[in-house]
Amino acid sequence: MKVFLTTILFVLFLSLNGQDWDEIEIIPEEVAVGIYMLTGGGGNIGLCVGNDGVLMIDDQFAPLSEKINNAIKDITNQDIKYLINTHWHGDHTGGNENFANKGATIIAHDNVRKRLRTEQVRPFGGATPASPKVAWPKLTFNDNMSVHFNNQSIQLIHIHNAHTDGDAFVYFPESNVLHMGDCFFKDRFPYIDRDMGGSPDGAIKAVQIALMIADNETKIIPGHGSLATKDDLLRYHTMLITMRDRVLKAVKDNVELDRLNFAKLTKDYESWGGGFINPEKMVKALYNAYKE
Repeated sequence: MKVFLTTILFVLFLSLNGQDWDEIEIIPEEVAVGIYMLTGGGGNIGLCVGNDGVLMIDDQFAPLSEKINNAIKDITNQDIKYLINTHWHGDHTGGNENFANKGATIIAHDNVRKRLRTEQVRPFGGATPASPKVAWPKLTFNDNMSVHFNNQSIQLIHIHNAHTDGDAFVYFPESNVLHMGDCFFKDRFPYIDRDMGGSPDGAIKAVQIALMIADNETKIIPGHGSLATKDDLLRYHTMLITMRDRVLKAVKDNVELDRLNFAKLTKDYESWGGGFINPEKMVKALYNAYKE
């Protein structure tokens, strides 16, 4: 477990620190009237734009804040009033300080504030230092919260122990748009941060909750990947269930980790390894979770 997570996070650390921020383009896509998805160099951003101002969901990395702000200015001259964090990871909260300094009020689950305000020890032996106070959420919630803004009754729904311990969905009932944060990696294997409260069973339950919210017309913004539909989410759910059942059977059959048949366990899902979680890493993550 520790060796596996060390490898993942070290590779991710190298890739991020070697990133050429100048090469990244922030691309907006209108998904409903006044609702946008912005892609770039981190988790997908959501925007709600209207007469009340701008509500933003997640903010990628700090070096991209100026580009993100410029992309928003191409859409509207309104100020960013609220910034919602779907969880605490840096590719979703790295710009908190920059946008808070511009006047945005940060909203997140209680555990996101706890993670951001204290040093987080990571499996590779290093640590993620506490964020500056200005980057901490000012408004927090436990289970649910509503934000009435731009004629939207925006619902923040805490998802227990899925990707992390502080995940939240952001749902716009009037526009039928759902932002799932990293509880949904479209067409790719997810990263489940068990050291930060995530779990495979929680990840599956998160998708089941989303499937109860969504209908065939819902526009779904994943944490990573292109704009999605309920059919995409159903396919993701099938993958999670199938992979869990295959690996769980190997665990129950007392197959040792070094004897696992990765090709067989990931059959039909080879292409889902296009993110930084490849098929072998996905199998090992599930194996270690259920072996303990």
